[in-house]
Amino acid sequence: MYMFRNDQFPFILMVILSVAGIILFWSIMDMVLLGASLAIVLLPLHDRLSQHTRPLISAVLVTAGIIGASGVVVWFTLTIFSSNAPTLSGMFTTIGTWINSSSTTPVAFGVPLNKASFTSLLTTGNTIFVDYQDTLITNLTLIAFKAFIFFFTLVVLLLHGEELKKRIMDRMPVHLSFFVNRLTDVTVDTLYAIYVVQVAIAVLTFFIAIPVFYLLGYGNIFFYSFFAAFCELVPVLGSSVAFLLVGAYALAIGDLPGVMILFFLGYIVVSCMPEIFIRPVLVGRRVKINPVIMFVGIIGGLLTMGLAGFVLGPVLVVLLITSYRMYIQDRKDRADFPPAAE
Repeated sequence: MYMFRNDQFPFILMVILSVAGIILFWSIMDMVLLGASLAIVLLPLHDRLSQHTRPLISAVLVTAGIIGASGVVVWFTLTIFSSNAPTLSGMFTTIGTWINSSSTTPVAFGVPLNKASFTSLLTTGNTIFVDYQDTLITNLTLIAFKAFIFFFTLVVLLLHGEELKKRIMDRMPVHLSFFVNRLTDVTVDTLYAIYVVQVAIAVLTFFIAIPVFYLLGYGNIFFYSFFAAFCELVPVLGSSVAFLLVGAYALAIGDLPGVMILFFLGYIVVSCMPEIFIRPVLVGRRVKINPVIMFVGIIGGLLTMGLAGFVLGPVLVVLLITSYRMYIQDRKDRADFPPAAE
């Protein structure tokens, strides 16, 4: 007597190899997870195109569209940062000079960082936003490899995602199929909401940041607003990075009214309020989850898992709550309709 049927062996072997692969390639799993999540969101588009062409061509076209859109966004972003590099470089230089001054004590201004920590952050920021060309060249191999993993995962799951799901469902006990289908549907809704809301909040950040930087009076209004929107679009940054950087510059040049504008209107209104109120409400409304719980899932995922946590955090929260709701409903149904006595 054997433990499983012969036709189940490939599936079990695939699961074992998948777990081993996750452990072995953990450092690039963020790209796999992001590629898989985007594939789930784009599957309806792929299915629609597949009605008019071969599935392989449809998967390639959808992936090529994402590559093209990403390329345009990257090119536009690099162009903006390149043309405004002197502005950012001057800000970093001014802040660095202020920090390294013997008369400067950051803690006295309410900054919970010592000079060494502040200098390290400035160096990192300068590397990312000013010397980004050198950074890209230095890490070109890693960036290219991660990009390949992301797009390869995307095209493979677009092409074989439905088949993989069918094989898994075919080997699943019948009484679990309903619950798994329900969890699958809520996962798709959550991922769709995450991506749409992320782009929407980045666009919103650009427009509501314009009056803030206009009141600040430093010029380059649209660049600063674009800078805040770009930081907001990147989950591990957030628009608060832009306002904190410009706020540190205002503090370095002694512009205390500017510091107040950037803190109350920039950091609190433009940066924090969308993250605390708008994002959790929009994502939670689609999947019928309390916004406070969604806020915990989003922020907790980012803090614990980085870029991948931006997707996994809210998805895991939604799956946990949905599973609990289904469990409660199942128990209620069993109580209302007990099985017939033998």
